[in-house]
Amino acid sequence: MTSRVTFISPATNPSLRQARFDDSRTPLDDAGRAQARAAAGTLRPADRVVSSPGVRCRETAAALGLADAEEVAELAGLGVGRWRGRTLDEVSAAEPDAVAQWLADPASAPPHDGESVQALCLRIGRWLDSMGEVDGRTVAVVEPDVVRAVVVRVLGAPVAAFWRADVAPLTATEISGRSGRWNLRMGHPLGPHAIGS
Repeated sequence: MTSRVTFISPATNPSLRQARFDDSRTPLDDAGRAQARAAAGTLRPADRVVSSPGVRCRETAAALGLADAEEVAELAGLGVGRWRGRTLDEVSAAEPDAVAQWLADPASAPPHDGESVQALCLRIGRWLDSMGEVDGRTVAVVEPDVVRAVVVRVLGAPVAAFWRADVAPLTATEISGRSGRWNLRMGHPLGPHAIGS
């Protein structure tokens, strides 16, 4: 049995362009929607399609022609509490010590009253463990921080490596494996000949 999961990061929207904390409630902009529509049909057929619950992920899935994507709560982006919708610059200006601690220690209690980076990585790790028992191909349209957590888990990297993985909009990160041992292929832009080659 081999499980294959292709994680697709959402297309652009104003919040992604401005690097706002988990403002997944903001819809795609016209450019992002057009880019996702242009990539429709480039993914190999999947046995199941899932999505983070945020608006931009659901809209990306629909624009890619994956309108039947099931929302999976476990695939939600990092819960950033009261920082949601604010930029890193705004939060750093208002709470420099809190931001410094949050970036330095992914296991620390989150100053924003949300979820720690370590908690996100553990949550995504549990979901990946369950996928190791699922045969076939899954496409998951997920927030960029979910992709970061996947990379940390698959590589067995320390949680601090979370901040070292950049995830571009509308790219694919693929994992495949058996019994929880995953192989990683990352950062492929969506488009003709890009996925599943």
